[in-house]
This record gives sequence, structure tokens and C-alpha cells, in this order.
Amino acid sequence: MTAKRIEELLELYRHSLLEDVVPFWLNTAADHKYGGILNCLDRDGSVYNTDKAMWIQCRAVWMFAKLYNECESRPEWLEAARNGYEFITRHGFDTDGRMFFIVTQDGRPLRKSRYLFTETFGSIACAEYARATGDQRALGKARDLYHLIIDFTRSPGRLTPKVLPETRVTRVHAMPMILLATTQELRKHYDDPLHTEVVDQSLYEVQNYFVKPDENALFEVVGPNGERLHSPEGRCINPGHAIETSWFMMHEARHRSDPSLLTRALDILKWSLDIGWDKEYGGILYFVDVEGKPTEQLEWDMKLWWPHTEALYALLLAHHLTGDSFYEEWYERVHRWAFDHFADAQHGEWFGYLHRDGTLSSRLKGSMWKGPFHLPRALLYGWKILEEMKAERGTRDEEGEAQTLST
Repeated sequence: MTAKRIEELLELYRHSLLEDVVPFWLNTAADHKYGGILNCLDRDGSVYNTDKAMWIQCRAVWMFAKLYNECESRPEWLEAARNGYEFITRHGFDTDGRMFFIVTQDGRPLRKSRYLFTETFGSIACAEYARATGDQRALGKARDLYHLIIDFTRSPGRLTPKVLPETRVTRVHAMPMILLATTQELRKHYDDPLHTEVVDQSLYEVQNYFVKPDENALFEVVGPNGERLHSPEGRCINPGHAIETSWFMMHEARHRSDPSLLTRALDILKWSLDIGWDKEYGGILYFVDVEGKPTEQLEWDMKLWWPHTEALYALLLAHHLTGDSFYEEWYERVHRWAFDHFADAQHGEWFGYLHRDGTLSSRLKGSMWKGPFHLPRALLYGWKILEEMKAERGTRDEEGEAQTLST
């Protein structure tokens, strides 16, 4: 990537994050009466539903605390994190230690999920908030939640299964994926022998159960020993999830200096782009049947914001780690499509849901599923990678100049 392009992207990422996306949420979503954020927002930031998704609250706390810790120490970001953290600790937890999924605006519980995703985001939110404030109680809450998550995942029957295990036993890619990402975040904040154990196990499961090199795909659901299930569920590829997992694995390969892990992560990225990219209209499809058969999901051909943000970061990281122009070319392809179709020049932020041809499906900016997470995370992480690319390019240029002078 040329020095000029790196500078262009740095400016775009900084501006998009600091002047567009973050202000959109700060100025429209903060609930100053009850705490947390109002996550169901129309195109212009007006509220269309006051119920709150607890996992969105957790993601928002993590994001604002992360910005405070790694971008700038802005008081308004710390206040947003504090406002959300206090809402979570007051209203987020059931008597069994698990978290609610949806609550009313003032925090009364409405729904609890059979899954542990709210708890995973709650854990990293508490840890990042503890880093920003020095609050050891928050760090203790992060540890407690993490151990609760691991205990539940290792205790069959504690969570209500989606499919009766007496009839069919399955494995779902989302669990090792989220455990990998959660543990990678938490080990930045405190030491625990469990971290290495969980990362090792998650990597093993992804690579040995869900990755199928003979089919060039990472599957979402498999049998107990990684068997292919001959059903729509068993043929389902979620390109966005696979791409997200690929960059979690790239991070781990970098952390461990493990070239074989990096190679596998890059394989997953390539496969997922190949199968997920819509060759007729552009953009990344939401779901794909690996055999080209009908999918169970009627929304299979929609274009959602988050697979594209994950692809933008994964491709930047892959290009940085390898120097391969293949990833640069793919990055530019995804970049053009995403910024042309999702970005809202009038009101800011990104639309979340498009039809296959790129036209608008819903004008919402926030919902029970979309909040201040995937997009600002990709912008922040992409910004950091671009800074590394700029620094390394500068070092190479200086070395080349010195060598020229010496000769």
C-alpha cells in the first residue's frame, strides 16, 4: 500500500470515528435519566423503542472505555463508560449470576437468553472499565463473569439446548469463536492460567471441528466430532463470522509468533471472501449454503454492516502481516462497496441492513442487534494498523535512503 493511500485511510478512519460515529452515539443515545444508552435509534438518532439490549449496553461500555484507554483520555468517553457500567451493575444480573438479555428503559428484566454472549461482553466491558478507572471491583466482576462463562460451557445441561441432545448433538462455531475473542481481551488486563487453556481449546475446536480444508470453508454447525451435517443448518456458511474468526486467529498468531496459525487464518479469510462475495451485486452475503442449495435463513442475500466492517479490518491486518497485494486489492474492493452503500452522509453513522442490490432495507442505526461496536471497533483497530504500516514504511524508507547515501 502506498504511503499516500495509508495517509488517506488514516485521515478517513480518524474522521469517521471521532467526527461521525462516536458523536452520533454520544449525542443521541445517552440515557441521562436511567443510565446506559437507548440502543434503538432511527436514521437521525431519534428513539423508536426504549427497551434496552443488555449486550449492547456491555458493548457500549467496552467501546467507550477502549476509546478512553487507547485513543484519547476524553472525559465524555469516560463518563459514557461510567454511565453504562453503573446501569449494567444495577440492572444487568439475575440471582444466578447470569445476565439478562433485554430490560426496560429503567432496568426491569424482560428476557433472558439461553446463550452466554451477553456475559462475554459484560466481562470485557468490566475489564476495560477497570483499566480506565482503576476500579478493582470492576476487574473482580470481569473475572467472576469469565469463570461463570467457562463453568457453564463445561457443564452440559446447565444451558437450555437449542436442539434436544437426545436426538441430535451439535457443535456451534459461535462458542469457541467468542471464547477466543473474550479471552484475548481479558488476558490484557490480568493473568489467569485459564486464559491459555481456553485459547488453546478454542483454537483446537475451530481448526479441528469447523474448518474443512477440502471444502474451503469454515462451517457454523457440525456434529460432535466435526461431522458434516447434511441439512441446511449443516451446510450453512456465515462469511462474516468466519472472517471475524480469521482476524482473532491472526491476532493469536501474532501473539505467539506462529506462522502455521497465521496461514490457517489467512485460508479462512480467503475462503470466506470467495464464497461470501456477491459476484453479481458486490458486497458480502449474510448466509451461504456451501452446496448452493436453499438456505433456511430468508435473509440470506441481505448485506449487513458488520460482516463488512470485520472484512475491512481483517484485510488490512492480513496485508500488514504479509505484504501481499492480494489482501490490499480485496481491501479496496470491500472498502469501496461498504463506504458507498452503508455510510449515511446526511445523518452520520452507517445503515445496518441493505437489500442484495445495495438499496436500503431499514433506515435504523441502532437496534437490539446493532450498537456502537462493530463499526467503531473496526475504525479504531484499522487506525492502529494503519499507524503501524506508516511507521514501518517510514523505517524502510529511512533505511533505503541511508543505504543509498552509503553507496
